[in-house]
Parts: sequence; structure tokens; C-alpha cells
Amino acid sequence: MRDTAEFRLDDVAEVRRLIREVGFGTFVSNTSKGLVASHYPIVLDPAAAPDELAILTHVGRPDERLHELGQHEILLIVMGPHGYISPVWYPSDPSVPTWNFVVAHLHGVPEILSAAENLAVLGDLVDHFEDRMPEPRRMNGTLENAEYAARISAGTVGFRLTATRFEAKSKLSQNKSPETVERVIHELAAGETFYRHPALAAEMRRVHPLPPGEAGVLGEAGVLGEAGLGEAGAPGNAGVLGEAGAPGNAGVLGEAGV
Repeated sequence: MRDTAEFRLDDVAEVRRLIREVGFGTFVSNTSKGLVASHYPIVLDPAAAPDELAILTHVGRPDERLHELGQHEILLIVMGPHGYISPVWYPSDPSVPTWNFVVAHLHGVPEILSAAENLAVLGDLVDHFEDRMPEPRRMNGTLENAEYAARISAGTVGFRLTATRFEAKSKLSQNKSPETVERVIHELAAGETFYRHPALAAEMRRVHPLPPGEAGVLGEAGVLGEAGLGEAGAPGNAGVLGEAGAPGNAGVLGEAGV
């Protein structure tokens, strides 16, 4: 990832916020047979220190073999809100379009979890996403659900990834004038074009706060609340343990189950 000083994101707390709110990542491995990429839900490890980046997740079999998990370093990419920024939103001076985004790259060697640890992580994953539902459905909410989850968890492999290094970038018009920033935020939050993107507008407002007493286009709490993504921006419906998460390559909350 290109290192641009004005867009560099070094704050571990902000990267943890991104991981917590996005809840989904792309895992890339440079294996003995070439590059392999998979996409799975993620949660922060609650046992990790505040200055540590550690996530818990799982893969559906046979992804653990395809990635050669535990044998080498892997890359986790967590992509936050991103979107096209039109030069129409800039002053009349010559300008070109760009793309605003927030992203983090975490590097580390996965630690494979035991079957019991994996089952606990699956429950934590379900709870993390179901907590945003009006009537959360827990993996262990009933004896029948718990027995079903325990049975199909054998089709998954859980692991912990503790980042030994990371790079993160928050490219949100930090190199533009305050007037241009406000115009871009307005168009993303309330514009009538195809590129309207309230979540990206909220991220920009975090980086470009208004002076006290000014509500702005996003209002005092922002389009998506102080958390940045809020309930409306929760990833998917989690899929819980329905048919999409049946045994097989997808796993409990695997690629097809999120």
C-alpha cells in the first residue's frame, strides 16, 4: 500500500474501531501453490491488550489447507467505507476524480484453535452480529440450536491472528481545502447522484470535525451515529446458522453464510 504521510493511520485504537465496525475481512496467503484469498467475518480478540491488534475468526474446510494456515504469514485486509469523489464537487479549477477510503492491512502467522475454542469463537461471532438485531438469535439460545452448532462446527477451523505489523490508510480529503471538504461531505451525505454514500460522509466528518455549535449536513450525531457505522450499517444479517451456513466449504458463518 502506497505510504502517503498525510493519509497514514497509525492509531491502533482507530484500526480496532475499523475492525469492530466492519466485521469482515479478506485473507490472502502466498502458499506453496500460489496466492489464495478468502473472505470471512472477524471479531476482535477480547483478551488482547488495548494496544494490540488480534482478531478471531474461522474458515470453512478445506480453506485451512488451501491457505496452509499456521505455516507462514498471512495478510488480512479490512476495508472500511470507500467511494468515488467526482471533480464536479471541487472548485472550477482543473482537477481530477479520486477515491476516498479507509483500509487496514494486518500481517501475522495464524494460531489454530482447538475444537472447543473454535466453537466458542463461532458463538462470539454470532453474538457480535446478532446484537444489532431487534430480537437476537443466539447460537446457543436453545438446546436444539446448540446441538446443531456443535455438530456442524466440525466443518470449520478457528484461528487467532495477532498482527506483528500493520499498515493502515485513511484517505478522506485531508489534502483539500475546508470548503472543498464540506462540499464533498454534503454530496456524499445528501447529494442526489449515484455516488451518494452516507457512511463515507460520516467517516470524513470524523477526520474533519465541525467547529462547536455548527451542526452541518450530518447533524450533531452524524448520519450513522458516533460509532461510524451504526445499526443501519451493520454487515449483512449474519446468516446465523441457517441453510447458507450448512456444512461444507462455507462453514457456519463462512463466505456464503455472512
